[in-house]
Amino acid sequence: MLRAWAVAMLREHYALYGPDGLGNTDLIALILGTGAGGRSTTCIAAELVDSWPELHSMARVSPQSLARVRGVGMVRALRLQAALQLGLRAHVDTAPRAACLRTCEDAAGWLAPALQGLAQEELHALYLDRRLRPLCRRIVTVGNDAHTVVDCRQILRVAIEVGAAALVLAHNHPSGDPEPSREDVQVTKAVAAAAEIVGVSLLDHIVVGGGRWISLAQRGCVDLGRGPPGMVLLA
Repeated sequence: MLRAWAVAMLREHYALYGPDGLGNTDLIALILGTGAGGRSTTCIAAELVDSWPELHSMARVSPQSLARVRGVGMVRALRLQAALQLGLRAHVDTAPRAACLRTCEDAAGWLAPALQGLAQEELHALYLDRRLRPLCRRIVTVGNDAHTVVDCRQILRVAIEVGAAALVLAHNHPSGDPEPSREDVQVTKAVAAAAEIVGVSLLDHIVVGGGRWISLAQRGCVDLGRGPPGMVLLA
């Protein structure tokens, strides 16, 4: 078991030099604090890193899954996930976001960070005014690791409530492959057609996965809404 003095050395290193020189295993050991179940902290941390090499995946997996690693337990699992979630939120909060959307990259800057590394599929929507300034961002639906059900009425109800003139959709592929599926294209066509009826333009649908994203607008996969007169469209 990693003794108190060893943990103290890690803490002293971090206090003097910050995270430089410390690997993910060391940082996780700092969060766990002490060993348990007859195992050292570094051994527990190493198994966690081996099981979830990508930290964003460790942050998204259920606490019960982390707690099944011998020596973790539910209390340490929750503590670890809380620390990782703070890191994810810090990344999302500092992601570059344009005040007014002009490109697909601008839209991805608003939507992609929060969708990276999710264990389940989620559909998010960014609602815009006539000048393509963001009004609000909402999680529209949450599914499982394979798909999510899209309700056009739910998407457009929010658009009407906030007075949006346009919107951008984004969802993730937990598999890590952002390549749009045939179903993605079909859903986009259905939402675009429904939005046009109520005078709202669907400008893009972004698919996120594996640290990358793909724009259906850039791909030309669907004939997305052109927006009301005078609206500057994404390009």
